[in-house]
Amino acid sequence: MGLFSFFTKEKKQDLSDGLQKTRENFFTKITKAVAGKSKVDDETLDYIEEALIASDVGVATTVKIIDRLEARVAKDKYLGADALNNMLKEEIRDILSENNTKDLNSFVDGISQKPYVIMVVGVNGVGKTTTIGKLAHQFKQAGKTVLLGAADTFRAAAIEQLGIWAERVHVPIVKQVQGSDPAAVAFDTVQSGAASNTDIIIIDTAGRLHNKVNLMNELTKIKRVMQKVIPDAPHEVLLVLDASTGQNAIEQAKQFMQATDVTAIALTKLDGTAKGGVVIGIADQFKIPVKYIGVGEKMDQLQVFNKEEFVDSLFNSK
Repeated sequence: MGLFSFFTKEKKQDLSDGLQKTRENFFTKITKAVAGKSKVDDETLDYIEEALIASDVGVATTVKIIDRLEARVAKDKYLGADALNNMLKEEIRDILSENNTKDLNSFVDGISQKPYVIMVVGVNGVGKTTTIGKLAHQFKQAGKTVLLGAADTFRAAAIEQLGIWAERVHVPIVKQVQGSDPAAVAFDTVQSGAASNTDIIIIDTAGRLHNKVNLMNELTKIKRVMQKVIPDAPHEVLLVLDASTGQNAIEQAKQFMQATDVTAIALTKLDGTAKGGVVIGIADQFKIPVKYIGVGEKMDQLQVFNKEEFVDSLFNSK
């Protein structure tokens, strides 16, 4: 077995382990739905609907999946449990595929500009700073140079935490004191990154949602000042969401999308929740790529999201 094969196997195991709570919650209800039955009836579909909603797929996406299942089983109501599982698996895979985004094979897929600027947004407590640190680590592992910008100046703790991650993964950071102008920090960061020919610049931002107008103005200002140095920055606006909050994560996504042009999503804490179905709902409702998922606390347990591997792990009951 080659080194690459080993890491691929390890990654799939991390994903399978990370989805364990969601999978157990999901399959307990699916097993109950088909136990002792020789055909798929309305009661069976009701149980499947309950399983999907309990896994936080969301009502709108659940209704879409159930409608499609209903149309398929209408042709042949006499389906065994395996056939029903395969049918459900296919429908979930189709829902994710309709996002119209390609699966990434590595963390540096699609990164062509230099410097490539990523602006990270998300409310406090979702794992935003940790995600930035893990991203910096993964980019470094891929041979890229990375610079962090601590533009969440609203909280001293945010600056300190990002500084700790910068030390941990051995990447430079641009920061100022609490209360400094976030846009000024972002400007200094991209200016420094451009001057030093850095590959990837990651800008942290404040996670306040209590006033969407202020949030929108702040993010717009940060973008505007960065574009004085790099006209097409940021190349990516990454929204970090906590999967364990379920439908609240979807509400946060709605609010941030009103405040800025989100281009990609990172879902954290999948390993600690039975609500992993939120990945399906988010991909379906927003048509924005789920780019990264967190399936553990280790630095290498932030993964690029692969639709096929996710669905396979969700339905792997062994």
